[in-house]
Amino acid sequence: MEITLQFSPVTADSWADFEQLFGPNGAYGGCWCTALRLPHSVRTAMPARERRAFIKARIDTAPSPGILGYFEGTPVAWVQIGPRQDVPQFNSPRTVARPLEDREATDPTIWALSCLLMQSKLRGRGLSHQLVRAAIDHARAGGARYLDACPIDRAKQSKSVALWVGATTVFEAAGFDVVARRKDGRPLMRLDLH
Repeated sequence: MEITLQFSPVTADSWADFEQLFGPNGAYGGCWCTALRLPHSVRTAMPARERRAFIKARIDTAPSPGILGYFEGTPVAWVQIGPRQDVPQFNSPRTVARPLEDREATDPTIWALSCLLMQSKLRGRGLSHQLVRAAIDHARAGGARYLDACPIDRAKQSKSVALWVGATTVFEAAGFDVVARRKDGRPLMRLDLH
């Protein structure tokens, strides 16, 4: 069966949908999509309820930090996307995702697609292509000049949770180019939106 997703920016009004998708434990490892928003030492010291409250407060504040994907009215996917400055750990000098130039970390026209999540029963069905296309449309509508991602070249299986950063092949198919390779298997990729 072909699945076509519909997308909408997450807002305070759609918090219940975000919470439904992430489940009672906050998705993989209770992250609540805070891994790139908080330093590792801070995030891991927080109980899951505090990570949940942190992302809820972020969602309650405009602009939206990402988009939800729906199938037949049910939230089934999430893409964390927005200006790089909104995900400070994506910019850390110690990460493979760090910007090409320091100033890009605060440039509101350089965006990051930093997390992909979908219901486990939908993984391995090629839906990541739809998520990335929707993210590109969202970034373009938001005034982004460039969209960066730092995917993984290979996962042990197509349903691997390690693919929360996305697969390189999906970004290549969407027109992204490798702009830096700081670690084997983790290219920094960029799409020029102009």
